[in-house]
Amino acid sequence: MVLNANKAFSAAKNKTQMIKKVPGCVRDAFNIDSAEQNGIFKIEPGNGLCLYDRCYIFEDINYINQDEEAEQVEAEKTAGDEEEEKTIGFLKCFTFRQTWSFITGKFLTDGVWWFFLFWAPAYFSDQYGYSSDSSMGIALIFTLYAIVTILSIGGGYLPTYFVDKKGMNPYIGRMRAMLIFACFPLLGLIAQPMGEYSAWWPAIIIGLLGAGHQAWSANLYSTIGDMFPKSTVATITGIGAMAGGVGSFLINKGSGMLFTYAEGQGAAFTFMGFDGKPAGYMIIFCICAVAYLVGWCIMKALVPKYKPIVVD
Repeated sequence: MVLNANKAFSAAKNKTQMIKKVPGCVRDAFNIDSAEQNGIFKIEPGNGLCLYDRCYIFEDINYINQDEEAEQVEAEKTAGDEEEEKTIGFLKCFTFRQTWSFITGKFLTDGVWWFFLFWAPAYFSDQYGYSSDSSMGIALIFTLYAIVTILSIGGGYLPTYFVDKKGMNPYIGRMRAMLIFACFPLLGLIAQPMGEYSAWWPAIIIGLLGAGHQAWSANLYSTIGDMFPKSTVATITGIGAMAGGVGSFLINKGSGMLFTYAEGQGAAFTFMGFDGKPAGYMIIFCICAVAYLVGWCIMKALVPKYKPIVVD
């Protein structure tokens, strides 16, 4: 038997040959007809409608991905800052006067807003006979909240004016603005007497009072960021919201009990020239009118100067 080694080797070599020749360059790989310096290349030959494509260079890819890279760097930086910033424990928050300042502001004033929100329709019905589903009752409520919506927008401008134009630090500017807003509810003292002339007067006055509350509340929340580190803002906000909820419950529950008692006593129950249930409304209106100034004074006494909390 004669072994033909060359023939056997050639047969084995043919089995290992590549189906397609390895391209020596990009043009060999993609059958490019022509290419331009800007990266546009022509795939099909001819001068008519042909197929074109673009070759992206590294500069193009970097430009496309630069926003994602910047966002990733910013996220890593923020995460690092949050890890470095120390937090304040829940119970320790109650050891700061700044916490009690915010609690006081929420406890004394949140209930005023919720009182008018729930009792305004009943007030117009009890005092003037306009039910909440009557056209006049709807018009009065609409007017009230239209005033609140439009005027409360200015609540964010006034402290900005004090800070940017007058050069005050944010906390002092906010407290100055809140003192002005705290004077709006004083109009509640004349809501009931003016109601003797027309139901429109209480609707307008309560609307002004509500606008003052919204402006007050927006700036009250902002004082948290002025005095507390970012890691504690949510905790203080929750504590204050709880205090506001308790205050709202007490004033609404107390108002209902007072109105029921005053209505039952009739003419025997009097206050500032009103008797019966109108006297009960007058009492609550007086409480709501002064609540903001009382709250502001207590807050100022607790935190007389701008003093941010520094976590050791």
